[in-house]
Order: sequence, then structure tokens, then C-alpha cells
Amino acid sequence: MDKETLKNLKNKLEKEKENIEKELQGFAKKDLRIKGNWKTKFPHFDGGVGSQRMEEAADEVEEYLTLLPIESRLELKLKETNSALEKIKKGGYGKCEKCKKDIPLNRLKAYPEARACLKCK
Repeated sequence: MDKETLKNLKNKLEKEKENIEKELQGFAKKDLRIKGNWKTKFPHFDGGVGSQRMEEAADEVEEYLTLLPIESRLELKLKETNSALEKIKKGGYGKCEKCKKDIPLNRLKAYPEARACLKCK
């Protein structure tokens, strides 16, 4: 792979990383104890009473539960993106982890964090 193509793919991965982190920051915060882990912010209740407050609390918990799988998906995508950036840094980017052959450039352009060629996927 030529240097210009590699540079373009690296830039695409870095932009993707930035976008994922920005999206995660909207509803989660980094877990400082576990590298790469984020925690969806659990709603805090002010202790109010009444049926309207109970309904609001239920809505907040429902939103929290909806965000958990989104957090998980984004964490995985971020992990894959970071792994691809690390491979670029170390010189192993673009090789299939299974068969060790080059991953086709069209696949990398469409999915730059690809770890395997289509045949091994």
C-alpha cells in the first residue's frame, strides 16, 4: 500500500475515533479504572414525589436502558478503530489476521478498521 493511501486511511480512522468519542461523551463518561470502557450516565433523581415525577423518572430509566447497547456498540467500534491505528503505527495494517494476506484496498476504504479479508471473515 502506498504512503498516500495509508495516510488517507489513517486520517479516516482518526476522524472516526474522534466522532465515536464525541458521541459517547454525549451520554457516557470514560471509566478511569478500565481502559477503553465507558459508563452510560445513570439518571439522578431529586427525590421529588408525585405521579408526574415518577413518570419522568421512569422515562429517564428507559432512556438509560436504551443507551446501554449503543454504548456497547460504540465501545467495540472504538476498540476496532484504535486497534487499526495501532497497526498503522507498528506497520502491520492491512494484513488479514487469519490468513496473513493483504486485505483488499476496496475493503479497507469501505471499512478501514477491518481485521480480516472477506474470505476469512
